[in-house]
Amino acid sequence: MPSLTQEPSGGLTALKCAVAYNRYGAYCVPLASMHRPAAKMILHGEVYEPNTIEFMRAHCGTGDVVHAGTYFGDFLPALSPACQGTVWAFEPNLENYRCAQITLLLNGIRNVELRRSGLGANFEERALLTADADGLARGGSSTIVGDDVQSAGQVERVPMVTVDQVVPQDRQVSIIQLDVEGHEQAALTGALKTIARCRPVLVVELLAESTLLSSDWIAKNILSLGYQMTGTVHGNAVWLPDRK
Repeated sequence: MPSLTQEPSGGLTALKCAVAYNRYGAYCVPLASMHRPAAKMILHGEVYEPNTIEFMRAHCGTGDVVHAGTYFGDFLPALSPACQGTVWAFEPNLENYRCAQITLLLNGIRNVELRRSGLGANFEERALLTADADGLARGGSSTIVGDDVQSAGQVERVPMVTVDQVVPQDRQVSIIQLDVEGHEQAALTGALKTIARCRPVLVVELLAESTLLSSDWIAKNILSLGYQMTGTVHGNAVWLPDRK
């Protein structure tokens, strides 16, 4: 499990957070995100996206789970004990990442590999919009943007990695779950070798304006592998592979 000293300390400010609990465990919630839906529910002792969590717990089996958009770790105390393999967790927002580190420590979780990075199609550095022009934190809806829109709010420079290059080829992946705020196609592009090799369940949150479901890209790269969209859970599209 990553230690709290692995990230460079230069420029970090005191972390403003609260510890909250629900039936799965304890959470370090960033105070800047108290207005966000997931943070609100956790702070009230409830579970955010309980059906998504239970679906993932039921399908992770003996394999690994890729979990992108980790936020402050609101899924981790539930996923960790259900996953016999490793949970590969990705969170680019520095404040969220620091809170997710503490969530791991609070629960004594040891089978999560947490990285401060986003998922994309290539290794690169991108701009992440973390707060609006008035300074209101976007929390779990922090999103990758072009350099030309940095004036719209607070922006961090963040590393982007790919599933195919981070997850070793000898690991069997059971689930890829993406909550990446409009960056789904790029994240899936960087995971295509893993998807073809492991045929994991795909759980992908899609924004209302997304055209990914009807795109030629999905037909060429996902449906062509024998995947079918079987429904949704809390707004997440679920694709299951043909196991024949």
